[in-house]
Amino acid sequence: MTNVQIDAIDRKILRELQADASQSLDEIARKVGSSKTPVWNRIRKMREAGVVGAQTVMLDAEALGLEACFFVLIRTSEHEADWQDRFLRALRERPEVLEAHRLAGEIDYILKVRVQNARAYDDFYQALISEVKIFNVTALLSMEEIKNTVALPI
Repeated sequence: MTNVQIDAIDRKILRELQADASQSLDEIARKVGSSKTPVWNRIRKMREAGVVGAQTVMLDAEALGLEACFFVLIRTSEHEADWQDRFLRALRERPEVLEAHRLAGEIDYILKVRVQNARAYDDFYQALISEVKIFNVTALLSMEEIKNTVALPI
C-alpha cells in the first residue's frame, strides 16, 4: 500500500462511494463539484493506494431469511499458535460469521453471526466446538438492529 494524501475532494468522493458505489462517474463528479476524468483519476489512485477496496452489494439479511443476529463472546484457555490457526481457519470457513475480532480484556474474541434462527445458531455452535476447544462461550441475541453501516466517518 502506498501513501496517498487525502484532500477535501477525495473525502467527498469517498463519502459518495460509501453512500452508493453504483453511482456513475458523472453523478459523483457533479456532486463533488468536479468533472468525470479527475474524479476517475482520484478513485484510481485511491484504489492503487488501498484506500478503496472491493465494491460489493449490501443485502437485506432478514429479507433473505437470516433473521437472527448473535454476538458471540468467546473465552479460551488455549493460546498456542496451532489452536489459533485452527480457530481462525474455522471462523474464516463459516459464512455465518460476518465479523470476528480479537479483544483485549476478559473476553478473547467476539463474533457477529447471522443465521436463520436459534436452531441454526446451535448448529453453528456445535460445529465450531467440534473443531476447536473453547473454554467459555456466551451468545447474545440481538433483539433489534438500531444502526448498521459500513460507512466510515470521514
